[in-house]
Amino acid sequence: MKRILWAPIVLLLATVTGQAAIRGRYVEVRSADVWTGPCFANSQVDLQGNEAIMGWKVTHGTWKGVDLKGLSVVAVLKAKATLGDRYHDPYPAESVLIVDQSANEAQRAALESFAHAQAGRLLDHVVLVEAAPITFKRLAHDSVALKAGKLAMIRTRALCSGDMICGNEITYYPPLIHDAHAMPAYTEEEAFNGRGLGVVWNRIDRRSAFVGTFDR
Repeated sequence: MKRILWAPIVLLLATVTGQAAIRGRYVEVRSADVWTGPCFANSQVDLQGNEAIMGWKVTHGTWKGVDLKGLSVVAVLKAKATLGDRYHDPYPAESVLIVDQSANEAQRAALESFAHAQAGRLLDHVVLVEAAPITFKRLAHDSVALKAGKLAMIRTRALCSGDMICGNEITYYPPLIHDAHAMPAYTEEEAFNGRGLGVVWNRIDRRSAFVGTFDR
């Protein structure tokens, strides 16, 4: 029996399509609790949860032939309804993209393309693209500190037993991107102070984050 050597085939396909494996860190925060009990979720649905911040940091890989190692991109969303709720349509959602200021022109275009591929319909209506210095630090466990200039920021920590309120908490909403390997986390603070969405915010102390990795 002949053995099939898959590695060269995968490498050939990556070369043909212009894409190679890309992986890194991911964080997401919403304006409603994602780790919560049904009673809290029902009180928030269609009233909160229509805003979100998503952040990616590439630790390895290329996108469409462009090396993105060490670069980050952030998407800020404002949807029509609670994101993740099955009974309300969040589309069309408006968004602002923040690309890493240290990226060159080709890398900025690749970062935008990558974010579109990750977020899908959520980024169908990008109203503004900004460039800013982005820092994305994984501190410990589910502790993340993301800062995109003066435009957006996220700070999280791991959930603990003291974060349980009703005792029926579950991961009520999944992450917004399908290939995220992410766990719910506690949002110590998150903010958006940019233009384009007609709204700014600063929120503290919510069970509203996901922290993990992506691999595509």
